[in-house]
Amino acid sequence: MRITDVTLDLVDLPAQPPFRWRAGLPGSEGPAVGGILRIHTDEGLTGEARTRRGHIVADLVNRRIRADLIGADPLWRELLWHRLWELDRIEELPIYALGLVDVALWDLAGKAAGLPVHQLLGTFRDTIPAYASTVTFSSVEEYLDVADQCLEAGYKAIKLHAWGDARADAELCQKLRAHVGDDVPLMYDGSAGFDLTDAVYIGRALSEVGYTWYEEPMREFGVTAYRRLAERVDVPLLVAETSDGAHMNVADFITAGTAGYVRTSAQYKGGITGAMRIAHLADSFQLRAEVHGSDIVNAHLCMAIPNTSYYESLVYANPIVREPAVGPDGLVRAPTAPGIGYERRDF
Repeated sequence: MRITDVTLDLVDLPAQPPFRWRAGLPGSEGPAVGGILRIHTDEGLTGEARTRRGHIVADLVNRRIRADLIGADPLWRELLWHRLWELDRIEELPIYALGLVDVALWDLAGKAAGLPVHQLLGTFRDTIPAYASTVTFSSVEEYLDVADQCLEAGYKAIKLHAWGDARADAELCQKLRAHVGDDVPLMYDGSAGFDLTDAVYIGRALSEVGYTWYEEPMREFGVTAYRRLAERVDVPLLVAETSDGAHMNVADFITAGTAGYVRTSAQYKGGITGAMRIAHLADSFQLRAEVHGSDIVNAHLCMAIPNTSYYESLVYANPIVREPAVGPDGLVRAPTAPGIGYERRDF
């Protein structure tokens, strides 16, 4: 089997449901132009991947990727994964674009085998609990109300995205713990909003009330800053969500002693191949690799990675709407369609 073409079909996407992140970050996105990347073969099989950044990826496909892949065997995923890293050396590919070809190749391989991708990877489980990952709400009272709704809807844990104010966020985190009690796992995501001083302040507040993890409080360019944070707080840090370099960079975070958990995902870590590399790397250090993001590709990863705890399910609104992938029991079930199993809404 050989690759005969690589195409990117542009797709008009509607505005996302209105929501906001911390101060300084954009919230919901208006109407956008997404794209469906397709890898075509001489045997009629096609692999797909989806992106909300259609125009940028179309340029990369047309200038670099198509010519580099035509004629290659699409089942040589490892070789082609390395080849995309070679192109990254020239292009500095956007972090969200680096893994798209790999995802499409895994989709194609699953279709060729007649199996969902998690089975090709080696399925570890067929269900996983979901945690509710909030957007930014207006007040402590609203967060507490949303938390109650999430628990009633079946979610097994809650992660906060808050305002980006160290004092206010710390107070919110402690009030949420008092509200839900000690038995509900809670996490906090700083969305890279702080410097070291404020990150330490929040981390100590989280340590006092037993948060499960403390995620991305600072930009992830400086491993040394994270090492100093880890030395000053007791709550486990979840690191390397948006750092470049996939497993290579994650290794530096781990060996520097910063990691209580590491992040992995298809979107930011070089596709499915890169995500699995990070999971195995973390496992060798007896660490968990928590999968980032709400989509069907990451659902496959959750089923195949033994050392992960939850599926991340974004809660956009109040009243909350439970993501379709999450059942009333708070569990996500393994996809069953061959390949990735994209549906029309999966962007």
